[in-house]
Amino acid sequence: PVPLDIHSCLPLPGGAKIPVLGFGVFQIPAGGATRRAVADALKVGYRHIDTAKIYGNEADVGEAVRASGLRREDVFLTTKVWNGDQGFDATLKACDESLEKLKSPFIDLYLIHWPVGPVRKATWRALEKLKAEGKCRAIGVSNFTAAHLDDLKSSSATVPAANQVEFSPFLFQRDLLELCRARGIVVEAYSPLAKAKRLSDPGLGAVAKKQGRTAPQVMLRWGLQHGLVVLPRSSRREHIEENARLFDFELDASDMKALDALNAGYRTAWDPTAQP
Repeated sequence: PVPLDIHSCLPLPGGAKIPVLGFGVFQIPAGGATRRAVADALKVGYRHIDTAKIYGNEADVGEAVRASGLRREDVFLTTKVWNGDQGFDATLKACDESLEKLKSPFIDLYLIHWPVGPVRKATWRALEKLKAEGKCRAIGVSNFTAAHLDDLKSSSATVPAANQVEFSPFLFQRDLLELCRARGIVVEAYSPLAKAKRLSDPGLGAVAKKQGRTAPQVMLRWGLQHGLVVLPRSSRREHIEENARLFDFELDASDMKALDALNAGYRTAWDPTAQP
């Protein structure tokens, strides 16, 4: 395999490329806190910022990107259509609102945030239109299970570019990962650190000690070596830096096996499995 670095990307349909290390802004307060965190992330070398309408901080993300001096084309921006905005016309309107808040002519990746049963096919048709119009360079889904992906496939030939789901060594969704890989769907891991709730796990600690790394670094590297895009989140500069130092060490097969074995189906977010 090609060695990974902070600039490594995975290909998306249509020629877009998604950086394997992203920076999430979920629950970072709107205003100065988000602007500071995104500015710090961009200074450290992140080039992929993940927001959503429901986070309430799209405008601050856009402002921080503009203030960074980087070209818009050099930063990969993801946002998401929220449940209350789903449906064909409402999604088109929601995308325009997000573009206005981001003050950007396009969104690199636009996702359906949750698989809302009755309207998600209409929402997906709207995303197809937005991509055709150039408002979104790639379109995908979030929190979709295998059943939701199959349902989408039954009515559309457009394969989602990405599926963003909760994923960590403690929630190793191997079957979903293999299904997505077989269909050419990139899997993005949100809460890849399990919201820091399992950092003191002894199995995780043993791998971290062997590697001379922190538990979060080991968890993120595990995700990268499984071919995931990882989306750690922090508002503290030292953690933003620590979470980016993933590219000068490698987990061996025994480390990966030990971390795979931590899977306990442990979720920190709402479980979409029962969503019709």
